[in-house]
Amino acid sequence: MNFVEELKKKASKAGKTIVLCEGEDKRVVEAAAKIVREGIAKIILLGNREECERLVPDVDLSNVNIVNPETDPNVDKYAELLFEARKGKINKKTNEPEYADVASAKASILKDYTMYGALILKAGDADGFVSGACHSTANTLRPGLQVIKTAPGVDTVSSCFIMVAPETGNKYIPEGIALFADCAINIDPTAEQLADIAVASAGTARRIAGVSPRVAMLSFSTKGSGNDAKGANTVGKMQEATRLAHIKLPELALDGEFQFDAAVSPEVAELKAPGSTVAGHSNVFVFPNINAGNIGYKICQRMGGWMAIGPVCQGFAKPLNDLSRGCSVEDIVATVAVTALQA
Repeated sequence: MNFVEELKKKASKAGKTIVLCEGEDKRVVEAAAKIVREGIAKIILLGNREECERLVPDVDLSNVNIVNPETDPNVDKYAELLFEARKGKINKKTNEPEYADVASAKASILKDYTMYGALILKAGDADGFVSGACHSTANTLRPGLQVIKTAPGVDTVSSCFIMVAPETGNKYIPEGIALFADCAINIDPTAEQLADIAVASAGTARRIAGVSPRVAMLSFSTKGSGNDAKGANTVGKMQEATRLAHIKLPELALDGEFQFDAAVSPEVAELKAPGSTVAGHSNVFVFPNINAGNIGYKICQRMGGWMAIGPVCQGFAKPLNDLSRGCSVEDIVATVAVTALQA
């Protein structure tokens, strides 16, 4: 059984309900039907049933719970929930309250199904939330930050991609599973944030991907071989992040800073980082910024043939995940399975 099939099997046993916010997207509607048909999770799909059926005329949607916010009897409950969650918040553009009253909150969520989905999750009417097939990461995560908020003790919301090797495998990653972070949320994380990202991604590797994490803090430099102190100082930042991550979780197998080849190739590691137990054997890769991370995972996906599951969000109080706008139906199914396992 391959990794994605194992994820689906585990999710089926969990019996969770996941809200999908984008019933206007053909891929999402197809994925919803597939998820329900295979028993991976129960689905709340936001949209108009007639429109959903028009998008996929040959797909059976009879067992998908399609909720139209315009006619949902819970809409007033969710409007009240939003109004209370954002009470006292000021719109920076107008310098007025975000929502003057419950009625204005209701009018807003009837135009914003992503927020509507987040409120379903907030209310406890679903166990997880997935969106982003046709919305930006910012539009998907903003409701999470505004109403779901971070888990207790968490300072940094981050993301990672679970990268699944093609069937031919990969000699550097014998498990066939790697994690790339943060490729979607934190644009230029500080050393403190990078340490948080490393610890959170190691947890995702262990709990969701089922692999023992060996974390590489990536750079264009290996153990001080490069120096950009007069510019971005990413080398110094990754060195400090490595130090802080060791303080946060001393038992974690983590080292850096490494160039990517030193992180994955035993031969290169022997030359560039002799004595490191992580170099040459890494499976969790923390990039210095979103530029490097986003470019790196897309190269791996498009040229290397790896499947990218995610971005898997880390640090929210309840499971809330984003999709790449280039996602496939299978990507959505896999992300729903991950979300169910986070719940």
